[in-house]
Amino acid sequence: MTVSGLPMTVADPALPARVRIHEVGPRDGLQNEKTVVPTDVKAEFVRRLAAAGLDTVEATSFVHPKWVPQLADAEDLFPRVRDLPVRLPVLVPNERGLDRALALGARHVAVFASATESFAKANLNRTVDEALAMFEPVVARAKDEGMDVRGYLSMCFGDPWEGAVPVDQVVRVTKALADMGCDELSLGDTIGVATPGHVQALLRGLNDAGVPTSRIAVHFHDTYGQALSNTLAALRHGVTTVDASAGGLGGCPYAKSATGNLATEDLVWMLRGLGIETGVDLAALTATSGWMAEQLGRPSPSRTVRALSHKE
Repeated sequence: MTVSGLPMTVADPALPARVRIHEVGPRDGLQNEKTVVPTDVKAEFVRRLAAAGLDTVEATSFVHPKWVPQLADAEDLFPRVRDLPVRLPVLVPNERGLDRALALGARHVAVFASATESFAKANLNRTVDEALAMFEPVVARAKDEGMDVRGYLSMCFGDPWEGAVPVDQVVRVTKALADMGCDELSLGDTIGVATPGHVQALLRGLNDAGVPTSRIAVHFHDTYGQALSNTLAALRHGVTTVDASAGGLGGCPYAKSATGNLATEDLVWMLRGLGIETGVDLAALTATSGWMAEQLGRPSPSRTVRALSHKE
């Protein structure tokens, strides 16, 4: 159910005029599903998200099927969507993953680092520095091929094994990803423990270390209901790229305390109320997330999807 004129737009001149949403539902969302989603459904999900106006849709991951069996169909899926007129980033953990992505014509890739030793061991079976060393040739080759490279950084605000993560520790690893050539750096609140002041402190720390806000994206989970407030704090600092997942899908298979991502619909509703352009058709996006929830056999956790899908 929609009501004309809502949300009312009250613009804030201190905020960006436009935000680019980096949609992660088909990759980060579906990789955490207990059952494998059919390839046809995944491809239709990507197509519907693109049709809803999302210009960046993270399609899949070229990790070994043993580690993420939910995305083992990357070679089958990507050719079905690669001709869409949007950016379709894919995750590549190593040179073999990059080879697979290049062979299929991918033009946007991402590597996935950790700010903490515990998560680096759990996720990559390496130390933080060993993982960075593994990514260096991947990023260099991707750049040589003319690809855009994103660097994800997990556990930026807290770690389930180590607790609080010092800002300086996160800055060091983020700076390493920037120095090796990553075009964009996505700061992940993997277990959803960030608060607005912490977000601002990390962004200031990165700026002080020479990492410009223009290269930073934010990726919040909503474990404690803080994802939107943390996003607003990042926007006030000048961040203009926000990761979100249609319908709030996702978590992290290697961090059991990680719950769903920030729902794209909830983000769009807030941004619309602030007068910030996204290019996203909220009605089409909501319909897409409702459709995907039906495929998964459960209701969407997104509050906006639930509100706008209500039938009187």
